Amino acid sequence: MTQIIVLIIAVALILGIIWWFFGKHTESSETATVNDQHQTATVVVHGGYSPEKVVLKKGIPATVNFVMKDGTACLSHVVFDKLGIDKDLTKQPVTSINIPTDKAGEYDFACGMDMFHGKVVVK
Repeated sequence: MTQIIVLIIAVALILGIIWWFFGKHTESSETATVNDQHQTATVVVHGGYSPEKVVLKKGIPATVNFVMKDGTACLSHVVFDKLGIDKDLTKQPVTSINIPTDKAGEYDFACGMDMFHGKVVVK
């Protein structure tokens, strides 16, 4: 009986791991708010990034605000490789990052350990 219980738990864990790495996960998305010819969006950092995708309008200056609500070491930094940005999010409750919107494109961002990901899309 113990072997059957262990087998069921092992199979459940394997299926959970397969789903976590290979399953299709929904991506939360938010369009930036435009006020006085400037657009802003907020990303909450708490066990990951929410929303994971921020959509900006091309040609309007933009700021993405990262609100730090998670003290884990991995999420203490946000890195935009294409933009050469690596910001420490623990220095203040909200860290603002200016995103270039002169041309359409995508800017991926990740935590310092590259475990959690998000993206900014300029259209």
